Amino acid sequence: MKDRMAKALFIGLALLVVSGVVNSPTALLLGFGFTLFLNNPFKAYCHKAIHSFLKISVVGLGFGMFINETLETSKEGFTLTFLSIILTVSLGFLLTRLLKLDTKLGHLITSGTSVCGGSAIAAISPVINAKSKSISIALGVVFLLNSVALFAFPAIGHYLNLTQHQFGLWCAVAIHDTSSVVGTAMGYGDEALRIATTVKLSRMLWIIPLSILSMFIFRTKGEKVKWPYFILLFIGAILINSYHLVPAPATSFIVTGSKHLLILTLFLVGSTISIGDLKKTGVKPLTLAVLLWVFISILSLAYILY
Repeated sequence: MKDRMAKALFIGLALLVVSGVVNSPTALLLGFGFTLFLNNPFKAYCHKAIHSFLKISVVGLGFGMFINETLETSKEGFTLTFLSIILTVSLGFLLTRLLKLDTKLGHLITSGTSVCGGSAIAAISPVINAKSKSISIALGVVFLLNSVALFAFPAIGHYLNLTQHQFGLWCAVAIHDTSSVVGTAMGYGDEALRIATTVKLSRMLWIIPLSILSMFIFRTKGEKVKWPYFILLFIGAILINSYHLVPAPATSFIVTGSKHLLILTLFLVGSTISIGDLKKTGVKPLTLAVLLWVFISILSLAYILY
């Protein structure tokens, strides 16, 4: 009986969230609060749904963008992306040794912080033959910091009077997961959302060279590098919108639906975070992640402002 009630309540909250009546931070809190007081009855399915819904949402957001603006934004964010990744990865190697942390765990946390959170961890882990415990810890740390960013970044952005352009660029570089980047930028404004999504997806392409570098560092052979294929669909959606191949009311509907689906994704992310998992993380992995996050946040913000 209790399990049925939990399932009904979870589905009810999911429908409330996807209707668009709550914002991104509230959706995340609702998911976390549900798991805190009741066990998530669909936890095994949520992890799969998060990855699928995120990709669908991002592709849908492409129907609200234009190719010329996208290329210009990607070009502008290239230098900042390149510098931040190189410096963060280098610092990650150094801190992993100083903290005497497991090398593979440190590399997973560094990869997630420097490129694109859970996606980078998922791509790098098979390449370096990481243990499931290391993968779980790295994902837990990244999701925790993503949750903090969802609340902290808009407050900092408003305090510093960042323009939507500046804020979108900062989110794309300093926040790990794509879902949190888009969710945070979405509450700041449409321009911030467009810039954050474009720069973040171009940043995701750095998974490929980082995976190849990881092969050499950990001397693994025969492992395949995962290519984020959904980015091609995102580009296709931008081209369709740029050449007006789909009527404007239809693209507007797709973009709105994608935003609602993204908020649902954040609800599911919140529902997969548990206090027990966070306690198992330990101090050293969290210290490494926080130091790298503070570094990349301050570095990127200083670059954007000055």
